[in-house]
Amino acid sequence: MADHPNSVLLDLKDVSRSFAGIRALSLVSFSVERGTILSLIGPNGAGKSTLINVITGVYAPHSGVIDFEGENIAGRTADVVASKGIARTFQLEELFGSMTVLENAMTGCNGKSRSGMFSCGFALPAARREEERIRQEAIESLALVGLEERAFEPISRLPLGERKLVGIARALCTKPTLLMLDEPAGGLAAHEAERLVSLIHLLLEKGLTILLVEHNMPFVMSLSDKIVVLEAGVKIAEGIPEAVRNNPRVIKAYLGQEQ
Repeated sequence: MADHPNSVLLDLKDVSRSFAGIRALSLVSFSVERGTILSLIGPNGAGKSTLINVITGVYAPHSGVIDFEGENIAGRTADVVASKGIARTFQLEELFGSMTVLENAMTGCNGKSRSGMFSCGFALPAARREEERIRQEAIESLALVGLEERAFEPISRLPLGERKLVGIARALCTKPTLLMLDEPAGGLAAHEAERLVSLIHLLLEKGLTILLVEHNMPFVMSLSDKIVVLEAGVKIAEGIPEAVRNNPRVIKAYLGQEQ
């Protein structure tokens, strides 16, 4: 990262992780430049989810370096990684069905709360100010994803596409520099996917960097600046969409073609 302090935001070097002696990731290296979209693709079992979990501190790598803004965050806990400016969504958003859309978004700000407003049983002035600050941040995040008008509706009323947008709003409440989207287009109708594309472009304009994990290949090819392909925990290709699309190893990995 020393050579490109202003362009490279995330730099992975020889990251490996095993489970019960089985190698899930093997010497994976790539970098994500600021203000770009890098997509991570690969067939089922390729190690994509494991890699996301290693970057975000759910798992510690067994070897390798994960450099984020000049600091090696490999092995740091999830809350520490989040505090550095990395946020993520999940394939199946774990939203709270008994809460409103706004309350779900506010849970993303909870980790930054200085007065413990969700657990405070007394209406102290500091707690009230903190709650109002968090509420405003959540409303701003919902406005960014186009859901401010539904803020006070039960989350259970929202269709899948809008629930995924709530998950993004919740992640945005942490004020991230790098946003990792895990299968955001999965299960979406065409018009919902178009809305998501517009949102991702808006987030880039706001200064975010995006790391995208997605199975929808037209979606990936239309959005990505760079694509990294994993197979069985190993990086088999990296490059611009057109080069990756025509790479024989990628074609074989996805289609099972014999060379």
